[in-house]
Order: sequence, then structure tokens, then C-alpha cells
Amino acid sequence: MALDTSPDSPAPVRQIANLVAQYVDRLGAVWVEGQIAQISRRPGLQTVFMTLRDSVADISVPLTVPRSTVDSLATPLVEGAQVVVQAKPSYYANRGSFSLQVRELRMVGLGELLARLERRRQLLAAEGLFARELKRPLPFLPRRVGLVTAPGSAAERDVVDNARRRWPQVAFEVAHATVQGQRAAGEVIEALGRLERHPDVDVVIVTRGGGSVEDLLPFSDEALVRAVHAMRTPVVSAIGHEQDSPLLDLAADVRASTPTDAAKLVVPDVAEELRLVDAARRRLRHTLAGWLEREQSGLDALRSRPVLADPHTVLDERVAELTSLRDRARRTLSHRLDRAHDDIAHQRARARALSPLATLERGYAVLQDADGHVVTSVAAVPPGAAVTVRVADGRVHATTTETETLETTDE
Repeated sequence: MALDTSPDSPAPVRQIANLVAQYVDRLGAVWVEGQIAQISRRPGLQTVFMTLRDSVADISVPLTVPRSTVDSLATPLVEGAQVVVQAKPSYYANRGSFSLQVRELRMVGLGELLARLERRRQLLAAEGLFARELKRPLPFLPRRVGLVTAPGSAAERDVVDNARRRWPQVAFEVAHATVQGQRAAGEVIEALGRLERHPDVDVVIVTRGGGSVEDLLPFSDEALVRAVHAMRTPVVSAIGHEQDSPLLDLAADVRASTPTDAAKLVVPDVAEELRLVDAARRRLRHTLAGWLEREQSGLDALRSRPVLADPHTVLDERVAELTSLRDRARRTLSHRLDRAHDDIAHQRARARALSPLATLERGYAVLQDADGHVVTSVAAVPPGAAVTVRVADGRVHATTTETETLETTDE
């Protein structure tokens, strides 16, 4: 495999890559142990791409696994599973990449345990035990906080101390239970039952410190998951650290990354709440002051109007207008009365001028016979007839002694 190269006669990259590929191809199949770090299933491909990571060193190798090999496993393969694979090393010269072509895959140790937990998770999820719509909200300020943890544990101190630091008056109802080993799941279920029956417990925290997957296995127990699902009181799961994820986290109403985080979730921070109250008060004062200022401005604007500044002004204007109208009415009525008086005087003068009395006042008289008929001819009054003479101021009764006919001439 040695090459005769020098600074004046270097080998091209492709030649080196091809030599490496030839060397790797001569290697036989090997058994390799590691942890599955990534799984990629691409639709339509019969190959599953994975990454195998060393459990100690920071080294990872790509794997190409036939889909039939993955599907034939008794338990589903999940990321983090510990496996042993029989694979043929392969070097792709064009890209300069190294990979293992898997022929056989077996899960061992922790990988098999993780696979069982994954299958249990899928079965419980299919029943709806982890449904998001079933999650209950936590009370703003619980009357009493139930706590399930190991006696004298650091997790208990973290929860209690941090909760009382945030809200000093918070009350706890602690139900101690074993949190590791074969009895752990049963004791935790029993503790949850006691807290569920307590009338003042408004929220329950189940907590313990970190540990290995085997240590946290009781918190993935199916009976415990179903017990938490059946509870009416909201449950907060605070198991281990951020990277730990037992099935209890999925069944609980709220998952806390740490016991300290659980304390922050169940009780409010009194200092923060006081700050919010002060801010709300300031906003209310500002809003109320602004409203009062606007109303005062509107009132001042109304009061500045002449009709409100001096209400008598409008009355005086109306009085002046009424007086003017009254005077006009009086003048109009007076004028009409004067004209009517003049009309009556004229009519009276005309009537008087046409009246027979006016004629009588000028020296004329009306002669009437005894029957009251006006005598218009001497022939109607024979001598010796009684007649009445009507003058302006009375009547004269007389008797005719003689009549005389006057001759009329036509002009």
C-alpha cells in the first residue's frame, strides 16, 4: 500500500480515497456495540439511516440498516437504545465518508429496557392516557400542596424551601413513600390515594432527584400511570432532571423539569404578585385621573358657555323678544281699531246723509194719512181728512181744510 510520492510528484486526492476504500473493503464484517443517537426513515426507501454513538468517547458512525431488519425487532427501536450490530465497514470515496452496513442488529441491556418502555408508552398513548385535552390547570393559590417524595430527601427540601421562599404562607401535606426499588410504585400509588382523599389538597407534586433509567423505572410503572390518570386533583411530575422523562411525566397534568421548578409552578411569587398589584394600581390611577380630567374639561367647556355662565341672559333675550312682540301686537291692534273707527264714522256719516231724518232736519216733512200711509198726491187727502205731519223732532196732527193742485212743468 506504500506509495512513491514526493513534493514534486504528489498523489491526487482521488487516488488516496480509492486506496482507502480498497483497504476498507478488504475488512470483514465486525460486531460493534454502541448507542443509537439518531434514526431517519425516508418514505419509499428500503434502508433506514441511523447514527451509532460510542458510549464513552465522543465518536459516532453512520449506519445503513435494511428496513426489514428494523421491522423484525420484537420491540420498537428508539433513540438512546443500546445495541450490538454486525456490520461491514464501507468507505465512499466520492464523499470521503465512512459508514457501517448493518447485517444484523440486536438490542442489549439498557437499549432493550428503553424499547420496552417505548412500547408501553405507545400502548398507553393509544388508550388516551396522555391526551392533552385531559390536562387540568393548576390552581393559582392552592389551600394546601400535597407532596409525594422520599422522607428527608433533597427533593423535598428543594420543593418546600423554594415554595415558602416564593409564598411564605404555603401549607404542605407530605406523604412519604419509597421512590426507588420494587416497592416504590405501590407506595407512591398509596400516597397519592391519601392525598386525593384530603379535602384541602388542591394540587399534588410527585418528586425525586435524578438517577439512572433503572432508578427511575418505578415512575414508568403502568399501574402508577393509570392511578395518576384517574386522579381528580391536578398532579405535577418532577422526577429527576431535565433529560429524564419517565412515563409519569406524560400522564401528569404538568411536567416540571426539576423539584425547584415544581415549587415555582404550584405557588406564585409574592414579590412578583405585589409588583403586579402595584402596577395595576398605577394603571387604574392613571386611567381614573385621565377620565376625571376629560370629564372636568367637558364640564368646564359647558360652564364657559354664555347660557350656563349667566342663565339670565337667555331669559332677558326672551323677555326682550316677548316685549317687542307685545308692543308690535298692540300697535297692530291699535291701527286696526283706528281704521275700524274711521270706517264706522264714514259709514255713519253716509247713513246719516241718506237718512230721511237728515232731510227732515233741512225743513222737509212727511205727510201721512190716518192709516199711516205717506201721502204723495193731494188727491189722496180730501178736505177735512185727518193727517199727520212728520217733522224732524216729532209729529203734527192736523185736518185738511183745502187742497191745491200744482202744475208741473217738464224741463
